Amino acid sequence: MSRDDEERGEYPDEFPDHPEELPEGEGAVPTPEGDVQDAVISAVLEQIRGGETPDVVPAQSSVAGYAEFLAVEAVLDKRWPETVMEPSLERITALVDVLGEPHRGYPVVHLTGTNGKTSTARMIDAILTEVGLRTGRYTSPHLQRATERINLDNRPVTPERYVQIYRDVAPFVDLVDAKNEVPLSKFEVLTAMGFAAFADAPVEAAIVEVGLGGRWDATNVADADVAVLTPIGLDHAEFLGTDILGIAREKAGIIKPGSVAILAAQDKAVAEVLIERSAEVGAQVAREGAEFGVREREIAVGGQRLELQGLGGRYEDVFLPLHGEHQASNAALALAAAEALIGAGPKQPIDPDVVRAAFASVRSPGRLEVVAGGPGVPTVLLDAAHNPHGARALATSLMSEFRFTRLVAVIGIMKDKDARGLLAELEPAVHEVVITANSSPRAMDPDELAGLAVEVFGRDRVSVEPDLRTAIEQAGELAEEAGESGIGVLVTGSVVTAGEARSVFGLEPS
Repeated sequence: MSRDDEERGEYPDEFPDHPEELPEGEGAVPTPEGDVQDAVISAVLEQIRGGETPDVVPAQSSVAGYAEFLAVEAVLDKRWPETVMEPSLERITALVDVLGEPHRGYPVVHLTGTNGKTSTARMIDAILTEVGLRTGRYTSPHLQRATERINLDNRPVTPERYVQIYRDVAPFVDLVDAKNEVPLSKFEVLTAMGFAAFADAPVEAAIVEVGLGGRWDATNVADADVAVLTPIGLDHAEFLGTDILGIAREKAGIIKPGSVAILAAQDKAVAEVLIERSAEVGAQVAREGAEFGVREREIAVGGQRLELQGLGGRYEDVFLPLHGEHQASNAALALAAAEALIGAGPKQPIDPDVVRAAFASVRSPGRLEVVAGGPGVPTVLLDAAHNPHGARALATSLMSEFRFTRLVAVIGIMKDKDARGLLAELEPAVHEVVITANSSPRAMDPDELAGLAVEVFGRDRVSVEPDLRTAIEQAGELAEEAGESGIGVLVTGSVVTAGEARSVFGLEPS
């Protein structure tokens, strides 16, 4: 199947757009063994020890173990890339079949939508963990390291564990590849790795985020007990088109017979599509604003304080250490999903103290994340908004919950995104922009992006600095021109941009 809801963009531009165009043998990557693997690891070790970032090795890993992880990633990156989509579940179905159907060994909460999936998945995971269940969480894309995608007990697996999971599934991957003209994609292999890791743990519940769409996404081999649909808008037009109802039908494909569909507030026509699908398959429906929702919300230091209406009753005095009205809606969605999975209801609600403790523990890196700041120093925020829908929520939160006298945005966007739309949504919330690029080969050229930014912001509010680190420094200097208080820097435009900015500030993946 395809990739995730954003764009890692770790693949060369000349990679074929369709699987049938793959050169003969391309993508059919054997498991690295013997001399080949040793050579790859040796090269990576040399890079780690002699490179500009010798501290790249995670604290919980050895240098050799981390080098082996990078070697596995190099092998996976030679597969059919995650940026390609094909409407078929045949290959992933064949793979999970030979693995012994690991995706059927635990109840599944499956999430799709245009934005908010990862934050909502983290909240569901926190609640189920606090309830006492052992959880597995599979999300995409990652901000900094691929290990973020496979989580056990609400924590990413270690690089060494990631390598072991790959080794366990690799022989079965080879079997499936041998029987198909088109080899498994990287996302299909990663999805099988996640399912296998959860079965091996074993987990008592899995929270699984789609990569792209829903019906044909590799994760959809799982039959979810609970299907969660976050707000649906336009994104990935090259794959999903610009028909919002068609997109809704694609995403509604994760709603399975006998499941519970937890629906975020949607446009009326979109909601009708989702409800029709639920009726077709006999799924129960719970809707934000009807069966559950946010009853009260007030901004608090470090986040917000909520009163939530869940399926099991009201939950008062809930502190959520995340910013934005959209995160409050995500919290209501997550609560309803967790309640639906464990069968909580009016006669047997979740203990309110458990709910409070769960939400208080939630972190969502790269989502209006404050990473620096202090007296006389700009507050630095990172956000992974990568489409107009996400940028609108970001801008609304900035204007309602922060009081910046000058906010300078560092923006790096992928070239296949609606850059003009994203910039237009951000314009009312920021005073100046520094246009940059992340390291992805799919990043939009800074000069081209700057041209669009000038049309939206005006020439006097736009500057260009291609290097991300330098762009952040320049934005800080521009912000400081306004004095010592109320100044800030926002880094946004892409998951990749936000992830690389986290690394600039020395933050570990989480």
